[in-house]
Amino acid sequence: MEDFLSSCTSGGCGAKIEPDALNRYLAALPHKSDPDLLVGYDTTDDAAVYKIDEQTALISTMDFFSPMVEDPYTFGKIAAANALSDVYAMGGTVLFALNMVCFPQKMDKAKLAEILRGGSEKIIEAGGVLAGGHSIYDHEPKYGLAVTGKIDPKNIILNNTPETGDALILTKALGVGLVMSALRGEMADKESVQAATDSMERLNKYAAEKLAGHAVHACTDVTGFGLLIHAMEMAGKKHTLVIDTEQLPLLPKAYDYAKEYLFTAAGERNREAVQGEIDLDAIEPAMQEIMFDPQTSGGLLISVAAEDAEQLLEEIQKDDPAARMIGMVVDRESQAIQVF
Repeated sequence: MEDFLSSCTSGGCGAKIEPDALNRYLAALPHKSDPDLLVGYDTTDDAAVYKIDEQTALISTMDFFSPMVEDPYTFGKIAAANALSDVYAMGGTVLFALNMVCFPQKMDKAKLAEILRGGSEKIIEAGGVLAGGHSIYDHEPKYGLAVTGKIDPKNIILNNTPETGDALILTKALGVGLVMSALRGEMADKESVQAATDSMERLNKYAAEKLAGHAVHACTDVTGFGLLIHAMEMAGKKHTLVIDTEQLPLLPKAYDYAKEYLFTAAGERNREAVQGEIDLDAIEPAMQEIMFDPQTSGGLLISVAAEDAEQLLEEIQKDDPAARMIGMVVDRESQAIQVF
């Protein structure tokens, strides 16, 4: 821990730049239209999708960050699982991945080897191949993947196309950022850290494989922007997502850590980003923090037709028992999210 986790000022998806700032700068970029670019950055979706022919489109995504756990091997698995997740959120399958590495020149390279070993194992588990990568020296270790997947253009699942009456399913428990904050503060117990680590390492592949055959209208993975911002992106301008806080799956001790004010800076940035967009006055502060908490390698948020929801949830829970039905989609009301 002395020269690995402690060398980093932030870790995991909590290191993300806040979404409102990103959106302003992205909107000002020069832009070239291309009819074969089926999904770009204009809709804040999980990955880019480029059409090759009538049956094939490529999914392209990348993600990397600094460590949030002490063990380099575990960090490699988590970072890879997180990067691979965007392909699953689009409904695709993984083809290959490229390593992205930043590593301190004076740090033991055996730690780097362990990071890469963990990442490679997750790529293999995803059914993909490691095809290369790029590395540079940096003052903090950072690791992630550039991932290419494929999908039939007719089967792309977008993040902002829910339908009124849909049920909402969340496939992983919330609270990763809070548990990792407690770990940094040397206040976390072994059970909560192990549960958070197991969740972060788990591929969303297994939940995504259950989507076929069900009327899934939208999907996204919940990562650094927390549940509420990802839910806002899903709601778009036409719908409101109604979330029942009593149904939210939580990691062990996450609620306790929230009550102890072990908030993350990223969680507070997420709160600032939704000022005036969501009414949380009736929600206790600890639960608010859980919904703003940045999730590293979080679960899938799925909008599925109500008549398919129970069966889909049962199928997902066979491999991902933490999955829960957390709300529903209604016609747009005054705000994008209603929470009770």
